Amino acid sequence: MSAAAQSPSLLINGYEVVIGFETHAQLSTQSKIFSRSSVAFGAAPNTQASVVDMALPGTLPVMNRAAVECAIKLGLAVGAYVADKSVFARKNYFYPDLPKGYQISQFEIPVVQGGEVSFLLDGEPKTVRLVRAHLEEDAGKSLHEDFVGQSGIDLNRAGTPLLEIVTEPDMRSSAEAVAYAKELHKLVTWIGICDGNMQEGSFRCDANVSVRKPGAPLGTRREIKNLNSFRFMQQAIDFEIRWQIEQIEDGFDIQQATILFDPDTGETRAMRTKEDAADYRYFPDPDLPPLVIARDWVSSVEATMPELPRVMAKRFMDAHGLSAYDADMLTANQATAAYFEAATQACGQPKLVANWVMGELSKRLNAQDTTIDQAPVSAAVLAALIARIQDQTISNNAARQVFEALWNGEGDNVDAVIEAKGLKQMNDSGALEAIIAEVVAANPDNVAQFKAGKDKAFNALVGQVMKASKGKANPQQVNDLLKAALN
Repeated sequence: MSAAAQSPSLLINGYEVVIGFETHAQLSTQSKIFSRSSVAFGAAPNTQASVVDMALPGTLPVMNRAAVECAIKLGLAVGAYVADKSVFARKNYFYPDLPKGYQISQFEIPVVQGGEVSFLLDGEPKTVRLVRAHLEEDAGKSLHEDFVGQSGIDLNRAGTPLLEIVTEPDMRSSAEAVAYAKELHKLVTWIGICDGNMQEGSFRCDANVSVRKPGAPLGTRREIKNLNSFRFMQQAIDFEIRWQIEQIEDGFDIQQATILFDPDTGETRAMRTKEDAADYRYFPDPDLPPLVIARDWVSSVEATMPELPRVMAKRFMDAHGLSAYDADMLTANQATAAYFEAATQACGQPKLVANWVMGELSKRLNAQDTTIDQAPVSAAVLAALIARIQDQTISNNAARQVFEALWNGEGDNVDAVIEAKGLKQMNDSGALEAIIAEVVAANPDNVAQFKAGKDKAFNALVGQVMKASKGKANPQQVNDLLKAALN
């Protein structure tokens, strides 16, 4: 049994929440899964739909090798078994944007089997087991907004390669579900198989939610479809949990259904009754032979894999003494990890670099809604700033002023900015002793209170010294010299 299955559950009004996920990751290929049509986002409707995508009679699908390699990469990243042979099936259902009347997917024998995703939640390690990940094609898209009383069909997306990643029902709260989704999002973008753009539909999550009394069989699940933001994901799951508990408490049965979340009302609503596998009448696709993956192919793909985030995080902890939380934050994406490593290598101060990356730098990136690889302060410049803190050229407060100037484009040389703004720290002990002597002479009451054991009086004296030095005195040196003078 996994760590996730063993972990205690958070009860809500005496009910245990059970959540499983199905995530559709659009694969980062140049063409569709069974045709050469482009998958570029934003093209005019129906300009990227070939005769294969539209299922014209006589056309045959041909498997995209790059999509298979994406599946292999995920299998390796989550510690799953990559099947030597997997089979494509036809999933039969009617919908206007499904030109064939069926979807090519995998059913009985998927390409990726098992595996797990581990992450931290409130500092505690969690693991969610995966059932499978299978390759399939996307459907088209129904357009309603620009039509009065009618709908249009855009088949540009039809045939776009997807990897559907299915979990066991291991999650026990909306917070755990969101943490899992964020970790999976990080993983698929890290290994380069998906761009992770949730607004464009590249990473779509379906949450299967049910509730039960502790120890009872699993309850009837309802599937919340197409959650395209982590914030809406948590809101939708929380509302659905409350709704199901209220229904059961009022004496109603939960009916299996596919539901949608309305972000304007904050509520879920039923879209249709939920089908079971038998309703789709799966059968092997006669136009596609079994997908055979040789072990040397898996090995060649493995040789191209980057260091995984969880492996890198452990290396940061072992090599730099960082906490699990810090290491997790610094491996949020490859750009952040690369920035941290470059700055650390330049100044040799991993903990200080971590603090600045997660603090001042992160705050400004969030405020401007930009990414770290677009930051106006490079890793090398931040390292130079940290070096000036370490050699006591500037104080921490002055360093923040220098950082702000660098961020705002007032120069790119740390020493030049320090000089221009007159922020160099006063380290001359003789000059500081003279200032301290004047402050002690001018504040006899504070001196008396300090000698009577009142620590606040000492802080008041330090403040007076810093004021007299116009904030340029070395705070630690002030503390040491002032204590010596008072004693």
